[in-house]
Amino acid sequence: MDTLLSLTSGASLPLDTLAGLTLLSCLPLLLMLATSFVRIAVVLSLVRSAIGASALPPNAVLSGLALVLTFVVMAPTGERIAREALVPYQHKQISRQQAMQRAGQPLRDFMLRQTQRRDIVLFARVAHRPAREGLAQAPFTVLVPAFVVNELRNGFGIGLVLYLPFVAIDLAVSALLMGLGMMMLSPPVISLPCKLLLFVMVDGWGLVCGGLVQSFR
Repeated sequence: MDTLLSLTSGASLPLDTLAGLTLLSCLPLLLMLATSFVRIAVVLSLVRSAIGASALPPNAVLSGLALVLTFVVMAPTGERIAREALVPYQHKQISRQQAMQRAGQPLRDFMLRQTQRRDIVLFARVAHRPAREGLAQAPFTVLVPAFVVNELRNGFGIGLVLYLPFVAIDLAVSALLMGLGMMMLSPPVISLPCKLLLFVMVDGWGLVCGGLVQSFR
């Protein structure tokens, strides 16, 4: 590889730099599919939809908040990766291949804690993996889709629970307006301030963010 690069260019590109650039290019995909970002982003989007303010908070704010919460949730896993893989590799105590294997194990452990067995079995069958293969031996090609499906399921489940009180407010306001004969008045004009007032009074964003962080095992 180095010989080929020397022939095609004046200086050879170090493999560490090439590996770093490859990792950086895959980092956004890794962040979305192998961390807590999916569940957090889904729940925050559903909460905004339940409130009824479709443009507030803006997408950039929700994405930034989801990213910050992802860093909080993934901090122990990141510290373990740095301790077991990056630091020994920087001190040349282990090879590049060993560092990659060690770095993948904490992430695998985190994903396995969040993923249900039935999802892993489903995607293992789709990938034609051996039937007797244990969960700990499942490759990332099986574990990642199973993890994402489970995160979507949990995200929609949490979002449904958070959605129901706002639906109750919409129904109550609609029934009240019909009872008063105010057919020409749009229910969202009244229900939106009520939902915002309720959300602010109970410190909704704090409760949602705290509950999301604590929902990860």
